Amino acid sequence: MVLRIAVVLILFSVVVYAQDRSHARSMVITRDGIVATSHVQASVAGAQILAKGGSAVDAAIAANAVLGVTEPMMNGIGGDLFAIYWDAKSRKLYGLNSSGWAPQGLTLERMKAKDATKMPVTGIDAVTVPGTVAGWNALHGRFGKLAWKNLLQPAIHYADRGYPVPELIHGFWEGGKESIADNAESRRVYLPGGKAPEVGEIFRNPDLANALRLIAAEGSAAFYKGKIAEAILATSHELGGTMSAADLGEFAPEWVEPISTTYRGWTIYELPPNGQGMAALEMLNIMETTPASPDGPSSVAELHKKIEAMKVAYADLHRYDADPRFANVPVKGLLSKEYAQERARLVDPAKAACQPGPGKPPASETTYLSVVDARGNIVSLIQSNYEFFGSGITVRGMGFALQDRGALFSLDPASPNVLAPRKRPFHTIIPAFMEKGEQHIGFGIMGGPNQPLAHAQFVSNVVDYGMNIQAALENPRFTVSDLGGCNIVIESRVPPEVRDKLGSMGHIFRVEREYSTSMGRGQAVLHDSKTGVNYGASDPRADGSAEPQPPPQ
Repeated sequence: MVLRIAVVLILFSVVVYAQDRSHARSMVITRDGIVATSHVQASVAGAQILAKGGSAVDAAIAANAVLGVTEPMMNGIGGDLFAIYWDAKSRKLYGLNSSGWAPQGLTLERMKAKDATKMPVTGIDAVTVPGTVAGWNALHGRFGKLAWKNLLQPAIHYADRGYPVPELIHGFWEGGKESIADNAESRRVYLPGGKAPEVGEIFRNPDLANALRLIAAEGSAAFYKGKIAEAILATSHELGGTMSAADLGEFAPEWVEPISTTYRGWTIYELPPNGQGMAALEMLNIMETTPASPDGPSSVAELHKKIEAMKVAYADLHRYDADPRFANVPVKGLLSKEYAQERARLVDPAKAACQPGPGKPPASETTYLSVVDARGNIVSLIQSNYEFFGSGITVRGMGFALQDRGALFSLDPASPNVLAPRKRPFHTIIPAFMEKGEQHIGFGIMGGPNQPLAHAQFVSNVVDYGMNIQAALENPRFTVSDLGGCNIVIESRVPPEVRDKLGSMGHIFRVEREYSTSMGRGQAVLHDSKTGVNYGASDPRADGSAEPQPPPQ
């Protein structure tokens, strides 16, 4: 009897141990499609579009439109959009840059006349042409299946009927209310009763519902040439802005060839400048020059290497990145393996470097979502207003905030990113894609300057440490600090003894909670083209989920 009990206890302990794991959520696994976003209702809306026969692009547009309603401080039709699309049948990758340009009248001379020493973060001079709706139109025209008017119905539903505000979005709303305090229309729309909506409070935006109805009925022309354009121009004129009908009506997104590098047998893709994706690829190249630490991703050696590689790559990013139509950005040289070897020599394995400078390469708050459909086509899409509620200006009668991407221009005439008419600013938002053999992953992690280093950490988690995509999203991360230099923000799940050792090497940490939104909020989908099975993951640092396509009704 004693022996039998002992055997049962041993077996029980083995079973329990086998179920232990370091990450909290399971992946969503299905032969059908998956939509992963930072808000559950948006994920469900996209999954329902898939169930109606929609393509991955159709589902992405529907989900993105809902996010513009439910996360208005992060994204919306007043912001910009970038996307990577992987076609499973042809195995071809497509890139779309739908970031808007500066108005013709927004010049360096105008800002100098205002005695500006840097671009404003809020206000009308921070506003560039919004690219989101044009981006939706371009994606749908090439890869859509369902009628355009059907894609915006879920967003119209939530804008009209309202939705209960979730936990983290309430926190962002509360944190962003000061940015809209000076604009009467923003206060009217986004601060009902003079305050940010509470958790669970129903928030409605009937003005945005009407704007979305116009877009659903008339297409992107409603936004760039129709009634919405008229409202944007009237709002800009009222506030002394320079936006013209031509600035809006002549804007068009650009199909671009993704840039890439290899990392220990995988190929990693980002979009070319004016985005910052090249920094993620340069960081991976530098990391690849030495083996991954056998002590794990949160070990002293591994974290030190990644932090230092990030600093070096970011020094190059801020020196060279700009709109390639206006500046010669040496992407090929920056991403060469030889240049990575040269830059890696700056990394001292025993000491933090606080201010590494840029090299000389050879000449040559945001919302992210990912979708995979049943055929394996993948959309990696990111869309943003930049700062909370963008410029802080809401278009009168239309219920959406205008982005403040112009804040990322430089006023230094020697900078490749200097302000110029019809120029696109340096951009922080970047979608990503990676593949090896039959495994194809669309992923992204939002959060301003956090994004390249978060991408590199995700890739390393998958490639170096064999994590599945959910574990790779959840694993503890570090990110940049506004203080610069050797200052780093890190999650408390990184062991104190590791942080102490890194501190003795010169790193200065601000320690955040276990799952800090400072680290960005990520999503990922994976398609196995050998088995036809899809996998989805959603970051616990957000209010979202990865939702499988429901069976047809």
